[in-house]
Amino acid sequence: MNLRSGRLKGKMSDEAASFTSSLEFDKRIFEADIKLNTAHTTMLAKKGIIPSEIADKILKALNELKNEGIGALDLDPSVEDIHMAVENYVTSKIGEVAGFMHTAKSRNDQVATDLRLVLKEEIKGIGFNILKFIEEILDMASEHKETIFVGYTHLQHAQPTTFAHYLLAYANALRRDYERLMDAYKRVDMNPLGSAALTTTSFPIDREMTTELLGFSRIMENSIDGVSSRDFIAETVFSLSMLASTMSKICEELILWSTFEFGVVEISYAYSSTSSIMPQKKNPDVAEIARGKSAILTGELMTILTILKALPYSYNRDLQEITPHLWNSVDNAKEMMNMVRGMLTTIEINKERTAELAKSNFATATELADILVREKNMPFRTAHKIVGRMVTEALENKVSLDDIDSNFLDNVAHEVMGKSLDLNDELIRKALDPYENVKTRTVIGGSSPEAVEKVIVSLRTFLNEEI
Repeated sequence: MNLRSGRLKGKMSDEAASFTSSLEFDKRIFEADIKLNTAHTTMLAKKGIIPSEIADKILKALNELKNEGIGALDLDPSVEDIHMAVENYVTSKIGEVAGFMHTAKSRNDQVATDLRLVLKEEIKGIGFNILKFIEEILDMASEHKETIFVGYTHLQHAQPTTFAHYLLAYANALRRDYERLMDAYKRVDMNPLGSAALTTTSFPIDREMTTELLGFSRIMENSIDGVSSRDFIAETVFSLSMLASTMSKICEELILWSTFEFGVVEISYAYSSTSSIMPQKKNPDVAEIARGKSAILTGELMTILTILKALPYSYNRDLQEITPHLWNSVDNAKEMMNMVRGMLTTIEINKERTAELAKSNFATATELADILVREKNMPFRTAHKIVGRMVTEALENKVSLDDIDSNFLDNVAHEVMGKSLDLNDELIRKALDPYENVKTRTVIGGSSPEAVEKVIVSLRTFLNEEI
């Protein structure tokens, strides 16, 4: 079928046909287009808009195409898009009466509906994989509730924690990524079919019926908005770019932690490579590539927003150019998550090294300041000054954490406030001990094994409700 034969004279140049064709990325919506045409034709017949015997022929041909697959279509660029390719197939099977299936719809509402149908399934698949990733992180966390680890701020030793507590930061970030994506799903799950070109149609179509047949939760209530809105794509890609950002952070930390200088994790050989010249190397290539791929999603989001920002209502062909950026984002997000998920869940933790780091560089100093506040009823800023001065003098005089006692602390206190503190040595020892330090963090969100277990239980409840 040649759409140009009515209004236009001559054929489009081969270069122009190739330039404007969407067939290459339309392959993704092939099955959705069959589903849409099936639902639409069924509705037309039930409403008496087209003869039932013609509808039966159309539906039979569509079912044959579904079974034969996309290879049965003529995908020459001159066909323009998948919608015309499908219609041409049906025409080749039943003749010109195939044109009845295009009654009361346009390629404008057709492509918008197809995109939503496919994207819904993609989001559900990605969402399920996020939940499984969280589940695996919780399993890891359950094994490391007492594995001492040092936390960082400004990439400097900050306070001791546990590896389980650290892993739960990932789990909670992924939960928000999941919830953000599922919230975007609500805007995807809307039916534009029936909007036609932009003002609906004079045929008495039943949009509620096609909404039900296609599995949408609600109808788009403005036809201009129905054919021109692509905010659901921008929102989905934003959600995916945030997910990629979370995974990129995980990759960054695995890269750092696996260095000789940190030495706290060992990345599996399955996610490592070596150097072409340096035989001793074990490089975290998968983590680096995944970290780099996060930029792809950010770039695709910016491209989509740039295309959308100045388009007038309603349909413009520019919208076609958004689609490949959507699918590239989806594919990269899925691939990236599979890699990061496999890599994180197979690492080995060097518990001796994590304990050594947690005990070095006075990461427990905050708890000692807190004890001064509690035991000596002094303002925190005064306690902060005393302990800060104590750390400086210990480092300058090469005094280790284990050698800090009441005498050392009193000498510092005399310099700062002119009097001794007379703290019990055992109290100081417990304050500066990483594990004892961790055990005191029992508030919600804290690092103690008990607090961590509560969060694990809470997240498992969430997973059970979602999976």
